Amino acid sequence: MKIQIINGPNLNLLGVREPSIYGNTSIEDYIKELKTVYPDIEIEYYQSNVEGEIINKLHEVGFSYDGVVLNAGGYTHTSVAIADAIAAIKTPVVEVHISNIYAREEYRHVSLTGKNCQGVLTGFGMNGYRLAIESLLI
Repeated sequence: MKIQIINGPNLNLLGVREPSIYGNTSIEDYIKELKTVYPDIEIEYYQSNVEGEIINKLHEVGFSYDGVVLNAGGYTHTSVAIADAIAAIKTPVVEVHISNIYAREEYRHVSLTGKNCQGVLTGFGMNGYRLAIESLLI
């Protein structure tokens, strides 16, 4: 089984960016932990601050991988293009948000991408990535 984790803008700063919201763990450390928990799953990680690069990655893996875990960051609330890319691929996508987007600023309450995903996890911290993988195993 192959799962691609894709993170959007500013998520390369996890562990140092607003730890009161996003925690103290770097994404690199968390991915290592996931690979230990799921040794039989090939977990790949990709991060970009550029919308088009995220779309290109979705197109690249969207017909051959078993699942995508996507945290599009701020693009969740603004990107029709990423939403369209999710709709265009066959691989199931689970949207993840580390913080509870409904407990934050009002503009974060709308997910343009979520309607094209298999499911959305919000507010479970970094554990949301693991929960997304679990959902793809069902």
